[in-house]
Amino acid sequence: MKRKSSVNGTSFPHAGEMRLEARNLMIRRGYRLLFEGLDLDLAAGEVLQLTGPNGSGKSTLMRILAGFSQADAGTIRWPGLEEDDEPANALHYHGHREGLREALTPAENLAFAAGLLGGDAGSIPDALDALDVGPLADLPVQVLSAGQRRRVALARLLVAPRPVWLLDEPLAALDTAGQALVGRLLAEHAAAGGMAIVATHQPLGIDVRHLALGGIPS
Repeated sequence: MKRKSSVNGTSFPHAGEMRLEARNLMIRRGYRLLFEGLDLDLAAGEVLQLTGPNGSGKSTLMRILAGFSQADAGTIRWPGLEEDDEPANALHYHGHREGLREALTPAENLAFAAGLLGGDAGSIPDALDALDVGPLADLPVQVLSAGQRRRVALARLLVAPRPVWLLDEPLAALDTAGQALVGRLLAEHAAAGGMAIVATHQPLGIDVRHLALGGIPS
């Protein structure tokens, strides 16, 4: 079924077919075992909240799912993607750092992202408005607060829509209103047929599945 987001009109026509299937994942950091035997299943329309103590492997798992590094054992599959499409082309990874160029404006940063990711530069004003930073579009990023920068960075999700969001601590530096806004964006992304994995200990205010990584003492 084709579903549409009320935020930016995005829909993912093959949503019902898309899944994430991870089997028997093991991850080490040096000589330290972070976890092993991890199975993970996520379907279109679902949001998974990932929690765990510092050092439990949350960020490492996110980077492995994004394809930036490899697990020490196990397999990761994305059934439902087009046969000629790479998983990296279907996902957004948002890490701890915003990845913004401070000398550029929010609008210029998003234009760069749109060009790099194959997005629509014409959607930039709406994306900034959706994150409540539209009036800041033409200011240099270096004068923005940490929370405002975070909102600008998250606007990339809307400028270049992709069905899979991997968000590592997206609520950091956001006030209560900003956190609620991210929750709404996640809910609307799921309603449009997308999926998301969000590493955060803060409540998202929406229906989510949960996965807690236990952490293993050094």
